[in-house]
Amino acid sequence: MIAVAAVAFVAGLVLGSFITVLAYRLPRGENWIAGRSRCPGCGNEIRASDNIPVVSWLMLRGRCPSCGEPISPRYPLTELGTGLLFALTVLILDTDDAAELALGLIFCAVLVTITLTDLDLRIIPNKVLLFGAVAAIAIVAISDPDDLVERGIAALAAGGFLFLTALAYPRGMGMGDAKLVGMMGLYLGRAVAPALLIGLLMGALVGGFLIARHGSAARKQAVPFGPFLAFGGVIGLWFGDDIVEWYEDNFLGG
Repeated sequence: MIAVAAVAFVAGLVLGSFITVLAYRLPRGENWIAGRSRCPGCGNEIRASDNIPVVSWLMLRGRCPSCGEPISPRYPLTELGTGLLFALTVLILDTDDAAELALGLIFCAVLVTITLTDLDLRIIPNKVLLFGAVAAIAIVAISDPDDLVERGIAALAAGGFLFLTALAYPRGMGMGDAKLVGMMGLYLGRAVAPALLIGLLMGALVGGFLIARHGSAARKQAVPFGPFLAFGGVIGLWFGDDIVEWYEDNFLGG
């Protein structure tokens, strides 16, 4: 399993590099399939030798080799973060089920993408959510079609709950958050419940901290909710079923 985790880590580094491009270009309507990356300062194309995940940023000391413009640390952090997510997913799930592992890795990649877009532009792109939903349905339909019903119910219940919440409190969250949680239900099934709860608690804690620090002015600050849901989604992926089983054993009599 360690060897598989190492391979997953390297794959995550490479995919993380692509995710930074996707998260930047897709919401802005730019071509994210073709075209080399360019320095935002001078516009020069970044050479392949200067585009090695994490390593190139360190070797270049975080600056463009052409003009010296600083390169955001978000690039190596996203690459490294995606690599770690992939490796930990392999180790924590500890499964020989290729379909389950594929679901987990794709889910992590989607969550990283929407975290970046929501932090940057307060946008959760429909195309990313649609890809995530279609990928989940396709994998489950092939590997375990009997599980589709439970996952569909989880998606409708969780997405519907947040949809109603967004209608009642539109300043707190948007419809993109509701669609995100619906997609999460397809990956997590019943484990979407603790994932949603953790996301809501994290958002409430950060909101409470901002209010305590800045007073009433904090209520006017727009805080993206997608990253909190994404964090809850990762915890739900790794430990959600265990949390649900613990709750059932202790509060529902098994």
